[in-house]
Amino acid sequence: MTPNCWNDATTYDFPALVEGLNRYLRLKAMPVALKRFKTEAEMAAVPRLRRPPAGERFAFDQIVGQSRWLGFTLGITQENLMGPQCGAVIGLAPRDPEWLSGRLMHGVWYGTLEDSAAHQAAMSCASYGDYAAVAVSPLASGRLDNPDLCLVYGTPGQMITFINGLQYRNYQKYSFTCVGESACADSWGNALKTGEPSLSMPCYAERKFGGVLDEEMLMAIPPRYLPQVVAGLAALSENGLRYPIPNHGLQKSPLDSIAASYGPDR
Repeated sequence: MTPNCWNDATTYDFPALVEGLNRYLRLKAMPVALKRFKTEAEMAAVPRLRRPPAGERFAFDQIVGQSRWLGFTLGITQENLMGPQCGAVIGLAPRDPEWLSGRLMHGVWYGTLEDSAAHQAAMSCASYGDYAAVAVSPLASGRLDNPDLCLVYGTPGQMITFINGLQYRNYQKYSFTCVGESACADSWGNALKTGEPSLSMPCYAERKFGGVLDEEMLMAIPPRYLPQVVAGLAALSENGLRYPIPNHGLQKSPLDSIAASYGPDR
């Protein structure tokens, strides 16, 4: 087992974890594993790895989209990406003065160059210089033996249920960010930077190019949290707290439903 970027060499049963996520959350698309490699040669050893066609340049959300919707295991370097905006988030391109200037966004997403530069500075990005390549693969496939991140897409109802499972034991309050466009900085960028679960509202580009559905949000999370999530979801299900969440009705007292969950004395 190759350690991931968190030096975690645990052997996780990813097929069972994905089965648990699907059982309790009814996900539409496959959860995705993401792993970075120090050299392109190390990445090339991944089983059944595909590479983008020669000369083609993609947004990284397209690479992830091909994995979660089509089941591909894909590997890329910065040369396969459409530019440094994608590469900087995952640590393949530097946050250099041109990137930080905001000129790319000026007059498109933000009305002044100062606003554009402030957006670039606010983006959470993985550190640059440690890794040369990134691969993604369906999490259940096991082709990435110990990924840096697991990417789970779902509706707001699925995401709050996911977080409820995460918080069932070892409670922690989570705070999530929103940079606006380039929201991959709020998900995989922030998770790679901090090692913490990172929820985002995917942006225009992720929806236009990456196949993200209108109702979907994205959770990027290191794999060590997933057993805790699935165990928490199982406990919540035993308590009758399940997804999809049934609507009780606007004009009916909630007391009988509360009693069913909390007991008659609450």
